[in-house]
Amino acid sequence: MTRFVSILGAACLVWLGSTATAGATTVLPGFRSPSGNIWCFVVSATTLPALLVCSLEHADYAGRLQARCTGPSGGGVDWHGFTLTATGRGAINCTGGVMYNPTTQRPSTSTLAYGKSWRQGPFTCWSRATGVTCRNRAGHGLSISRQVWRLW
Repeated sequence: MTRFVSILGAACLVWLGSTATAGATTVLPGFRSPSGNIWCFVVSATTLPALLVCSLEHADYAGRLQARCTGPSGGGVDWHGFTLTATGRGAINCTGGVMYNPTTQRPSTSTLAYGKSWRQGPFTCWSRATGVTCRNRAGHGLSISRQVWRLW
C-alpha cells in the first residue's frame, strides 16, 4: 500500500529556512537519469532535515497521481513527483510547486550513468535503464520509472 503525504507546509519551511545571504546562491546537489526523464536533488535547510525530491518529465501514471493530489484528500495541490526524508518512507509529492527558493538556491544535476550510484547525506540512489531507486539509511525508499513507481 502506498502512502499519500502532502508536504506543502514543509516546502514553505524550506523556503523560509534558507540560510543563503543576499546575492549568494546555494547549490542543491542532485542528478538526472541519462534519458533526462528523471531528476532528483536534495533540499536541506537549518530548520528541516534533508529531503530528497525526485521528479519525472514523463510518467504513464501522471494523470492518476495528479487526480489524487487535486482530489478532496489532496487539498487541491499539484503532483510534483516523489520525496524521501532522511528516516521516513518515500512519499508522493503533492505541493504548490515551491520546494526551494529559486532566487537563492538552485539544483545542480549531473548525469548519473546507468549502473552507477550517487550518495548525498543520508541518501543513496542507483540509476538503471529501468529507472531510479533511492534509499535512506533507515532502509526506506522509492523506485520510479516512466511506467511504474513504488514507495516503502
